[in-house]
Amino acid sequence: MVFKKLLGALGVGGPSVDTVLHHQHVRPGENLAGEVRITGGNQDVTVENVALGLVTRVETEHGGHDGHAGVEFHRAVVAGRFELREGENKTIPFQLPVPWETPITSVYGQHLHGMTLGVRTELAIAKVADKGDLDPVSVEPLPAQEKVLEAFSQLGFHFKSADLEHGRLHGVRQELPFFQEIEFYPPQQFAGRINEVELTFVAGPHGLDVVLEADKRGGFFTPSQDAFGRFQASHEEALGTDWAGRIHGWLEQVAERRGAGHPMAGHDHHGYEHHGYHDEHHRRGSGMGGMVAGAALGAGAGILGGMVVGEVLEEVFEGDEEEF
Repeated sequence: MVFKKLLGALGVGGPSVDTVLHHQHVRPGENLAGEVRITGGNQDVTVENVALGLVTRVETEHGGHDGHAGVEFHRAVVAGRFELREGENKTIPFQLPVPWETPITSVYGQHLHGMTLGVRTELAIAKVADKGDLDPVSVEPLPAQEKVLEAFSQLGFHFKSADLEHGRLHGVRQELPFFQEIEFYPPQQFAGRINEVELTFVAGPHGLDVVLEADKRGGFFTPSQDAFGRFQASHEEALGTDWAGRIHGWLEQVAERRGAGHPMAGHDHHGYEHHGYHDEHHRRGSGMGGMVAGAALGAGAGILGGMVVGEVLEEVFEGDEEEF
């Protein structure tokens, strides 16, 4: 995308910037490659720096009301101070590291409904920073994350939507100030016992945490209850894990449990730790969602069959500009 905004310090005829991504698809832990193309305006200027930021949309709460805010969660300066002559063309190549905890926005090329993420270019001249348009970025799951999502499909889960919650998970090492929740309806065999299930990934260079939250149906005299579980594995271990078996076994335990929904704690015989977790900040009432029926993941059909494709980031973030 090209933006031509008027820098307050320059007036009419300031530089224009076009950020070109070599590939819009990337995985957590990889580099987002591209180049920033700058064209000088009608006068010579000194560019203090050129910076790139990864921006997404996070659910927040203010005064008891839920809302959304744009958040820049990663930033890198790709060029320092340089002189830009009148009408000069300058190209700055970059390799922007993508944090391991970056939320997934696409699965097998299909947009994950509810997710928006992009890279924004900032040009600083005379100590005035001009923030440009957002270039959409599609973040695909890691192979280990794909295995878990495939297990959800194999078990008969159906996807509704995904969002980002501001806060931290108890007992999980987390770098970013938010976490992703991918929301599902459970398989038919759990109908009447479990309302919905949320899946959260917290990945790192050596492995990932798989965090589950199940909303149990209440009875006539008892309210709905939440149960929590966490599985840990290295990236290599995750590829060989029977995730369908692990998740199904956990769901059976959740569905059979009685009482106040205390966390399930301990270690199973496969060495995966599972225990309760909680958000240190406010969590939504059930924190769950419904879903749209999706095809099996086999042959790349995708658990996201029928999803709404590709929100335009400018429209999604409209009204949030002042927060960046």
